[in-house]
Amino acid sequence: MTTTNTTTEAVAGAAEAGHEAAKAGMPQLDFSTFPNQIFWLLVTLLVIYFVLSRVALPRIGATLAERKGAITNDLAAAEELKLKAVAAEKAYNDALVSARVEAGKIVAQAKADIQKDLDAAIARADAEIAAKAAESEKSIGEIRAGALEAVTAVATDTAGELVAALGGKADAAAVQAAVTAALKG
Repeated sequence: MTTTNTTTEAVAGAAEAGHEAAKAGMPQLDFSTFPNQIFWLLVTLLVIYFVLSRVALPRIGATLAERKGAITNDLAAAEELKLKAVAAEKAYNDALVSARVEAGKIVAQAKADIQKDLDAAIARADAEIAAKAAESEKSIGEIRAGALEAVTAVATDTAGELVAALGGKADAAAVQAAVTAALKG
C-alpha cells in the first residue's frame, strides 16, 4: 500500500499546484518566470537574426542586385537602340533628300532633252516652212510674171483692137510702149 499512498500524495500535490497556478493567473504575467521568458526571447531573436542575416537577406540582396543589373542592361540596350533609330532616321532623311535632288536632276535633264528635241523639231518645221514659203514665193513670182505677161498680152491685144475698132491703124510697137507705160504706173 505504500505505492498507493505515494500515488495519492503525488496526485494531491499536482492538484494543489494546479490550484496555485489557477490563482496566479496567466503564466506570462507571473513575475517569477520573467527571467526565463526574457532568456528565451533573446535566444529566439538571436536565432531569427542569424537566419535572416546569413540566409534570407543575402538571397534578397542577390535578387535585388540581379534585377538592378537587368534593368541597367535593358536601359543601356534601349539607349543603344534609340541611337540606332536616330541614326537610321538621319540616314533615311539624307537618302530622301538625295533622292529628291536626283529626281530634280532627272526632271531637269528630261526637260532639257525634250526642249532640245522640240527645238530641233521647230527648226525642221521652220526650215520646211521656209522652203515651202520660198517655193510658194517662186510659184507666186512665176504666176505674177505669167499674169503680167498675160495682162500685157491681153492689154496689147485689147488696145490694138480698140484702136482698129475706132478706125485707126495701130502700130504694134507704139501700142506695146503705151501698155508698158500704163502698167508701170
